[in-house]
Amino acid sequence: MKKVLVVDDEPAIVTLLEYNLKQANFEVQSATNGVDALSMAENGQFDIVLLDLMLPQMSGEQVLKQLRMDRNDTPVILLTAKDTEFDKVFGLEMGADDYIPKPFSPREVIARINAVLRRYEKSATKEGDTKPKPSGNVETTGPFTIDHKKYRVTVNNKNLKLTPKEFELMQYLVSHENQVLSRDQLLQGVWGFDYSGQSRMVDIQIAHLREKIEPDPKQPKYLKTVRGFGYEFSTGDDDAE
Repeated sequence: MKKVLVVDDEPAIVTLLEYNLKQANFEVQSATNGVDALSMAENGQFDIVLLDLMLPQMSGEQVLKQLRMDRNDTPVILLTAKDTEFDKVFGLEMGADDYIPKPFSPREVIARINAVLRRYEKSATKEGDTKPKPSGNVETTGPFTIDHKKYRVTVNNKNLKLTPKEFELMQYLVSHENQVLSRDQLLQGVWGFDYSGQSRMVDIQIAHLREKIEPDPKQPKYLKTVRGFGYEFSTGDDDAE
């Protein structure tokens, strides 16, 4: 039986979701504030979390950010009254797996949960194909040193403060150095499965990464745009050989 954590500060929504999820053969626990939600999500071994963004004590965004910083990859579906493209992309960029605007039907929520769980199971069986494992814990290319075990990137011996998703993107780019990668390839490789129509999320994440790795983000030296195709990461090491 799959275990779901429902996080919302509206008792009526929690009651509605708890009833319908139990009817669909899910085991359900709930939290009504962000602090409790984070503690339960970190320690409860849930299969998936339904997370409202507007929470007391700690926002849903803060809960999600902390989970991903702690390398907790439990699937998260955001529940929120916000329904703009920016909010949706921002949530997915932070590490959410799906986004359901309020009001919603319990039937839709259950369908989304099942879809995300199926994608995770499929991604787990193909992880070796989508995210190649590094041959060693530490890898160096150009001025960059990537410590795959400590999730750390340094440039010229200076530690870069990357978010978990920025680190995964950097890791994927380095593993495909000197290759032109389309946005769809990056979505598949970094996020683990297809986010159809979410190519803007890649552009936003690329822009954030450039701010941290480039001497001049407006004139990128390492992470270049290949117009009409996608992006290419190169430190020029191959050119020097």
